[in-house]
Amino acid sequence: MTIVVAYADTPPGHAAMSAAVETATDGEPVIVVLAVRGDAPPDMASLEARWPELTGRVEVDRADLADPSDAVVQVAQRRDARLVVLGLRQRTPVGKMVFGSTAQRILLDATCPVLAVKPTKAEV
Repeated sequence: MTIVVAYADTPPGHAAMSAAVETATDGEPVIVVLAVRGDAPPDMASLEARWPELTGRVEVDRADLADPSDAVVQVAQRRDARLVVLGLRQRTPVGKMVFGSTAQRILLDATCPVLAVKPTKAEV
């Protein structure tokens, strides 16, 4: 099976990658999909340098969709993912009533389980 990560070069994105590394079984591919519109895709060498456990099994999927949440959901469906992992930002009490639109759409539209994680204080 496969794990799909909604990634951004931010503390929540790093928390999502770390959770994917911890969750992935030996040899299970990890597919990275950009979770922020307009960001440049990360290169595999930098991902493998930061998370050496992913060496040889990480792939960046450059889904050409305007909406990052659609890209994550469609890549997960196309790759028959067993899990989608996404990072959530710290929120104020009022902000906790509503997730970010990308996270909310992934949570609602994904056809497989979704693991939502927050960065630790050390990652922020």
